[in-house]
Parts: sequence; C-alpha cells; structure tokens
Amino acid sequence: MKLGLSPFEILRKGEAQAKELGLNADTPPGDIIKYIVQYPALLQRPIVEVGDRAIMARPAEKALTIVSGS
Repeated sequence: MKLGLSPFEILRKGEAQAKELGLNADTPPGDIIKYIVQYPALLQRPIVEVGDRAIMARPAEKALTIVSGS
C-alpha cells in the first residue's frame, strides 16, 4: 500500500458514523474498508498520490513534500 497505513489509520475516528458503527482498532481491516466505501465521510482526506508514493496530506501543506520530493 502506497500510504503504508492500515485502514484503521485512515479512518476518521471522530465521525459520528464511525462511533455508531463501533469501529475501533479491533475491527477487521476488510470491514473498515467496506464501511469507508459505504460512508465516504469516514475517509481521512486529502490523500495525495504522485507516482509510487502517497501521503495523507493533513495539514494540506504536507502535500508539498510529495510534490517537491522531500
């Protein structure tokens, strides 16, 4: 995975939907992915991809590191 993060790590854990679904570190990764697809608001954004690299660009200024190659 280009990000090098687990599905739980890219989950917006503070979202009401995540809490209602009871998503936590023990939730199987496949289930987390299924819920992210079903409820896109659960996905941390933005994710910036350049070539074979990707980063979670939070804060947005972090996106400059992948563009500049730093």
